[in-house]
Amino acid sequence: MFRSALSATALSLAMTVSLATQAQVTVKDAWVRATVPQQKATGAFMQLQSAQDAKLLSAQSPIAGVVEVHEMSMDGGVMKMRPVPSLALPAGKAVELKPGGYHVMLMDLKGQVKDGDTVPVTLVVEGQDGKRQNVELKVPARSAAAPAMKHGDGHKHKH
Repeated sequence: MFRSALSATALSLAMTVSLATQAQVTVKDAWVRATVPQQKATGAFMQLQSAQDAKLLSAQSPIAGVVEVHEMSMDGGVMKMRPVPSLALPAGKAVELKPGGYHVMLMDLKGQVKDGDTVPVTLVVEGQDGKRQNVELKVPARSAAAPAMKHGDGHKHKH
């Protein structure tokens, strides 16, 4: 009995140490753009801040067949969108994922995303030590015309 209690304590301590070395990421003001019927893609937007240098590697959601981290940029007067292999999250610096910039692209949607829906999104973040962390979010959907959410509206997630 003592041996199993000691093993459980050691395992618990090892898990705590492991989690402490990973980048701690705060997510604020997350939202997904609502869609119209038959629309096959939408974007997720948020502000990310990591306590340590890290990078956003990827994202997943059960509502989409394909989820990618994208950037939009001007190229010769033309707005272009392309996937990026990762997005740097410098320690202590807020990184904005917003329309017209970096964002999470949800493609091959399995159904309409309606204003007021809650969309599960998992972000995969990698710390400097190479350890990966899944950040589980429940993101509200809203129409592009809806007013932006303000800080302090209860939609903050700390992981």
